Amino acid sequence: MNANEQAEHQVFLGIGSNIDPQENLPKAVELLASLVRVEAVSQVWRTTAVGGKGPDFLNAALEIRTPLQAEALKREVLRLVEAQLGRVRTEDKYAPRPIDLDILIVDSMVFDAQIWEQAFLAIPLADLLPGYTNPTSGETLSQAAIRLAQGVLILPCPEPDLDCFLEQA
Repeated sequence: MNANEQAEHQVFLGIGSNIDPQENLPKAVELLASLVRVEAVSQVWRTTAVGGKGPDFLNAALEIRTPLQAEALKREVLRLVEAQLGRVRTEDKYAPRPIDLDILIVDSMVFDAQIWEQAFLAIPLADLLPGYTNPTSGETLSQAAIRLAQGVLILPCPEPDLDCFLEQA
């Protein structure tokens, strides 16, 4: 690798919205695709709001490639996209939002341990990484998704179709 080439990181993101999600999810993926390479998109899932009252969320997971380290990705890409779509962070971490972008896994390492405890993260992520294994428990994401789906209402949502933003080879 020469000095101008940078190693790319494989990153899995959680993406969710409960304010105009039919519009904001595709817009977020389009903005992300202009800044990083979008490799794969999960099915979209509808879930009830967690931790507070509010409209249902639409959630998905994305696989992206980027030369940015996790903190730089969060600061220079994810927060930028959230701001462009009108996300305002408040003290109420459960407040409705137009978009929420979270780093879940970076280079095969868990970045957000909530993937093993939250259906809205585990189920979309299991679409992309069903065999990914929790090193502590041995449970796969597919198994976690099945376990977590029993405790909440989560339904596949055919729209919006986010596959149109995938990088074409």
